[in-house]
This record gives sequence, structure tokens and C-alpha cells, in this order.
Amino acid sequence: MKPRLLVLELWGLGDLVIATPFLRAAAEKFAVTLLAKPFATELRPRLWPAVEVVPFTAPWTAFHSKYELWRWPWPELFELRRRLAAADFDVGVSARWDPRDHLTLKLSGARQRLGFSRLKSRRYLTQELTRPNPLAHRHEYWRVAGTALGLELPLRSEIFAAARPLPPAVFIHTGARLPLRVWPLENFQALVTRLRQKNVAVQIACDADQIAWWRAHGENPACPRNVTELLAHLDRAGVFIGNDSGPGHLAAACGLPTFTLFGPQLPEWFMPLHPAAETVEGRACPYKPCSDYCRFAEPFCLRDVLLAEVWPRVELFVGRHLGLMA
Repeated sequence: MKPRLLVLELWGLGDLVIATPFLRAAAEKFAVTLLAKPFATELRPRLWPAVEVVPFTAPWTAFHSKYELWRWPWPELFELRRRLAAADFDVGVSARWDPRDHLTLKLSGARQRLGFSRLKSRRYLTQELTRPNPLAHRHEYWRVAGTALGLELPLRSEIFAAARPLPPAVFIHTGARLPLRVWPLENFQALVTRLRQKNVAVQIACDADQIAWWRAHGENPACPRNVTELLAHLDRAGVFIGNDSGPGHLAAACGLPTFTLFGPQLPEWFMPLHPAAETVEGRACPYKPCSDYCRFAEPFCLRDVLLAEVWPRVELFVGRHLGLMA
């Protein structure tokens, strides 16, 4: 019987996709249970079918009022603790330097608990992991955790290489989890126009709060309501263009080369894992990298990235991967 492993990744879609190489490798050696947001149940059949998912939205992952403890779902939290303790985990692991993760591991009752200590959270761990270089990609934290568990993770160049012919279509997703990560829609519209002038098929997708803008400008964009619908759109595309967001990471996991516009975050940390991924880095800022909020009235790090500098790279990117743009 395989030893039981509890894995924590409680944050966004992109974070969970980045954990995929670790989860796949771990499932070969352990009976893996993943504690993650509910959309993990939709990712499971496609990315790691051997992994059991326990859906959980941690209240501390909210953007606002995350520490208003009286609003927390305490009955759900107590039930989760009971369920995890009953599973009798041999090992628990988190690839974040997050004391809340480490306390969760402790409360789960896992006998071995691995993580990257912060703010003295080593008291909740049985094995403290050594952090990678500060500029290392998030995948590197999972690689360190995997090494500690005797797992062999693939190189980044081997993770999400395409295993199927790519349709000659561009999928452009203009949304992002936070407004400060959204390149101006006017720029995306200009990209779409130029691609179509080159006879390239383009599918536009967006977040719900962007639909009205696109319709007012003569488009009828897709607006995937969940991960399953997003996967269906990605399966009909050949390349992905978009912001630093979860859909770009999922596109990479589907084998699509990705072109990502970064603003407040660092490409070194969060570039999609496809070997042909390309990025445009936002303007310099003394407060960069930012996770959730911008200290300025406008996030100029991304707003000031000009169409004139992006279009030549997009033209080459699409031509290289789809054999178009001649």
C-alpha cells in the first residue's frame, strides 16, 4: 500500500497548474490527496487523474476582509480538520512559505510535514526545506519539495510540450484575476485586428466584467464560466495570448505555446511552463513585484507597454508556431 500524502495548494488556477509536475510524480509513489480550491475537481481528470481532491476555499485567500474571523466558515473548518485527521496521512507538504499552510499541515495530523519556513512556522513542520534562489520560478519550490520526498520531476523544457497537432487558431484571453494585471482592452482589440488582417483565425475570450466592452466594439467574445468550458476553448486553439493569469498556465498545460503580458509580477516567477512560452515584461517600478494592489492611481507597469513593441513579437510568435503570417 502506498503511503498517504497530503498536498496543499490553496491559491489560484495558475498556482495549481504549476504544481502539476509534482502531483504527477507524487502519484506514482504516494496515494495523494490535494487540498485546493473547488476548480481542482475540474482539473483532476485532465491533469492528475490519480489524485484525490478535497475542495476547500481557504478564507485567508480572499482579497478583502480576509482576517475578519467572525466571517470565517468555522463549522466547515472544524469538519475539514476532522476529515483530514481521519485520513491518517503519513506525509504533508506545502511549497509555499506560508505559516497558514504549515498550521494546516500540523492540524491535519500528518506525521511528517515538509515546507518552507517563515515567521517561525518551522514549529509546525518536521522538515524545513531550503528555499531556492529568490528569482527562481514557482516550479522550483515544488522541485525542492519533490527531491525531499525522493521524486524526480521533469525539466521545465519537458513538462508541457505539445502532444498533438496545433489548430491554426489564436486564442486571446483578455481577463485576469486582478485589474492591475490586465493590458488595456484597446490594445488587445488592435492585436485582433492586425491578426485578422493577416488572415489568422482569432477566438477572443474574456472575464464577465469585460463582455459589455467587447460587444460594444463589435465582438462576441467567449466567457468561460468554469475550467471545463475554458478547456474546451483551449482544445480548439494553437497558441495562447493573454495576461499574467490562470488561463495562460492552463493553456500551457494543454500544450499551447503561450505569449504572456506581465505587469506587476515577475516572469521569472510565473512564466507558464510550456517550453515555447514567451513574455513581455512590464515597466520598472520601485514596488515591483506586487501581488494584489497597486500604490499608484494606474498600474503603469502594464498600461505603458505599447502596442508598437508588442505587435512585432506577436507576429513572429504566431508565425513560428502556426506557420502563418507569411
